[in-house]
Amino acid sequence: MPIHSLSRRAVLALSLSLTTSLSFFAMTGTQAARADDRPVVRVAVQQVVNSGALTPLREQSNVGARIFPMIFASLIDLDRQGDLSPVPGLAESWKRIDDRTLELVLRKGATFHNGDEVTAEDVAFSFGPERMFGDRKPFRGKEAQATIQADETKPLFSAATVQGGPDLPPEVPAVGRRLWPSLERVEVVDKYTVRFVNALPDVTMEGRLARVGSQIISKRAFLEAKDWMSWARNPVSAGPFKVKEFRPDNVLVLEAHDTYYGGKPTVKEIRYVVVPEVPGRVNGLLSGEFDFVTDVPPDQVKTIEANPKFEVVGGPVLNHRLIVFDKNHPQLADPRVRQALTHAIDRQVIVDALWDGRTSVPAGLQWEYYADMFHKDWTVPQYNPDLARKLLKESGYKGEPIPFRVTNNYYTNQVQTAQVLTEMWRAVGFNIDIQMKENWQQIFDRNEPRGIRDWSNSAPFSDPVSSLVNQHGPNGQQQQVGEWTNAEFNKLSDKLETSTDRPERRVIFGRMLEIAEREDPAYTVLHRNIVLYGKRKDITWKWSPTFAMDFSADNIRFGQ
Repeated sequence: MPIHSLSRRAVLALSLSLTTSLSFFAMTGTQAARADDRPVVRVAVQQVVNSGALTPLREQSNVGARIFPMIFASLIDLDRQGDLSPVPGLAESWKRIDDRTLELVLRKGATFHNGDEVTAEDVAFSFGPERMFGDRKPFRGKEAQATIQADETKPLFSAATVQGGPDLPPEVPAVGRRLWPSLERVEVVDKYTVRFVNALPDVTMEGRLARVGSQIISKRAFLEAKDWMSWARNPVSAGPFKVKEFRPDNVLVLEAHDTYYGGKPTVKEIRYVVVPEVPGRVNGLLSGEFDFVTDVPPDQVKTIEANPKFEVVGGPVLNHRLIVFDKNHPQLADPRVRQALTHAIDRQVIVDALWDGRTSVPAGLQWEYYADMFHKDWTVPQYNPDLARKLLKESGYKGEPIPFRVTNNYYTNQVQTAQVLTEMWRAVGFNIDIQMKENWQQIFDRNEPRGIRDWSNSAPFSDPVSSLVNQHGPNGQQQQVGEWTNAEFNKLSDKLETSTDRPERRVIFGRMLEIAEREDPAYTVLHRNIVLYGKRKDITWKWSPTFAMDFSADNIRFGQ
């Protein structure tokens, strides 16, 4: 019936009905909004990310590893609070076809933050040229591994291969090649099945899929981004939380992804607030401003636990603190000088004095969870000041200054450790010039002579490829920034990545430790890193030795 033919009474009745309906829907919406009474978790951190980007293909850092599992989802995950064994992620199952091929079946119904379903097309795109490798393939063949920097400008993907999307910063393909040096292609078998095909045999493919950097993203969201940084500051993946607000060096707010395949989060939001100084984080916790604080030094444990409402949890993580050498510096070119630096360090003193004995001096750059690949009889260089002096004298070192670049407590106790090390080195005859730097860009700056620097290395999966090769091999960051290289080490890196003979691989790994830690030192290990968290005692939460702070539904509960 046309509106103009309705009686006045009918129009009034219709108006009243519409008003009542609108009021009902408005009230229902308000009630729905009020119904989300899930708590907000507030975390004080020393930093969110170093690069200003929320993507693990640029942010390969300890601080990034803390937040990325809350945003991103991987095909294969780890039992982060358990034995670190691989568990299903976006892939519900996987199997080896051969030494070069891994097939995975995706779980149906998993969704990205934008509501799209996760499909095999998204997986293939996540490991494709547009997102990871740019105009170059990761694989360059056995003989090319040791000379990867020599042909950096050679394009290996044709322009027709690339489908579009934001242009990649050069750091992204570099990280992609480091993570997947021999990946040939990812095949879409059907909507929920993919095959990863390597150019060479690789026993570590499952581990590579579980590590930071191999997470799956939404193809549509990436291609629709106006530029790469816009994407990198608001990435769309399928983790338990999605980005709500990000202000670099200030705050990151994540909100619950309620259709997360692992269960609706019991937390509405996570707020990571940057508080660089330890007193600010500790005082903020005790005043009730924060629920969690990160990177608590041992000398602050008693301060926090003096208040019965708070506690400190945490312990050793899969990360070792290192000192790294640039052998191109004229005073470090002779390996005896670097050997002297390693023998002048009393690592146990650092563990006891700065860490209250809560951590340990490990057996070099390796972890027990390597299982049969672990060399339990290997040790870090012996503390021997007399040997250090002897080596220094034989090298002809005349007391020339050697720069030691350090950031301001990016690592807990970093400045104190640098001061202790400097005194130990000076005691055997070194002239060490501590240079405080504001960020990692300044640490790696080549415009001024580089000598010694701080660093740490993690083991994101249970094989030495994940640490020694990934960080110090021909694709690793130390060689990419031009600090160190060794021809024999690089050939062995290639063999370690491609051999399927475990006894042979173990021998290779042992020889690589000899080269990088004793004969031609690339680095020296100080101690196993330790992470302590201050938290509200009424929150049940389990820390992880992987750096990740897990706030998913099955790992946090409020009230006791």
